[in-house]
Formats: sequence, C-alpha cells, structure tokens
Amino acid sequence: MIEVQSALVHEDLIKEDFVCNLSKCKGICCIEGDSGAPLEQSEKAILEEIYPKIKHLLAPKGIAAIEEYGTSVLDLDGDLTTPCVDGNKECAYVTFENGITKCAIEKAYEEGIVDWKKPISCHLYPIRITQYPEFEVLNYDRWHICKDACTFGRELKVPVYKFLKDPLIRKYGADWYTELEENIAIES
Repeated sequence: MIEVQSALVHEDLIKEDFVCNLSKCKGICCIEGDSGAPLEQSEKAILEEIYPKIKHLLAPKGIAAIEEYGTSVLDLDGDLTTPCVDGNKECAYVTFENGITKCAIEKAYEEGIVDWKKPISCHLYPIRITQYPEFEVLNYDRWHICKDACTFGRELKVPVYKFLKDPLIRKYGADWYTELEENIAIES
C-alpha cells in the first residue's frame, strides 16, 4: 500500500493495466451487478436536482424505476446506490447508443445540460473505495466482464492509476495525484 494523505492506495492500481474498451464490452458494467452504482451521501441531493434535466435522455424503464424507487436507493446491504431496473441489474441512468450502454448523466454533462459528470464511483471504476473513520483504501476491483479492458490496458501499457488520472483528481485534487506519482516514483 502507498499512503497518500489520508488514503491508502493498493499496489495493484500501479502494477495492473486497464483501459476501458467499449467497442468490446459494450458498457456491460452499467447493466450487470448485484446493485446500482455506489453513491456518496452528497450525490443523493445532486441526483434529485438534476433528474428533471436529464429525464428526457433516459430509457422509459429507467424513468419508471426512478419514479417508483427514487433517484437513489439503499441496496440490500444498506448502501446508497443508483436505482436499477430489470431485477437489480441495469442502472436506471443508462442510455443506449449504437448498441453501447452509456451514462445519461454523462451525456447530459457533455451536452452542457448539467455540470456534474456522473457518480464518482462510476468515474473511478475499477477503483472501489472502502471508507474507514480515519482513512480510505483504494482497491482494484477485478470483474470478469472487464477482461477486455485489462487486455487493452496491457497492450497500451497503461496502469489503472494513470487511466483514472482525471477521476482521481476529481475526487482528491491535483496535489493528491502529484503526491501519488511522487510516491510511486520513490517505490519504483
């Protein structure tokens, strides 16, 4: 583990390679899983605020799920997540373009409709954060559906932490990311 301020970064984020390959996986991570995307408490209010602005981008079944369950829900473990449709699989916020699953929130962001890109857990994937009272641990979440991203990352020689530079800066700030790079250089 590498310590960066109040976060511990698992070495797999440095040693393992990863680059999303939507042409291969078709965005399956947004339609598979045990529950919706993890949310930070502050993101609950953001989803409530932006829902009317992005509703027109959502699939009818996504709208139905949000209208029934709300813009965020508690999953079976009591964790705050995005709501799902189709038996807790597909995120209610997905949209489909040319056979590829995409995030309607991110689409609205790219179109200038909202100024929030998407839940940070989605932006950071395959990093998953475990929070403790005094620190956070950043782990690499291995999921078989991302094998093409692992292969593509190895081909391009892009470690997880470099692939996720922008979301890591979004979450922790530029100084944090610079410190991470400095600590990695020391460890190498």
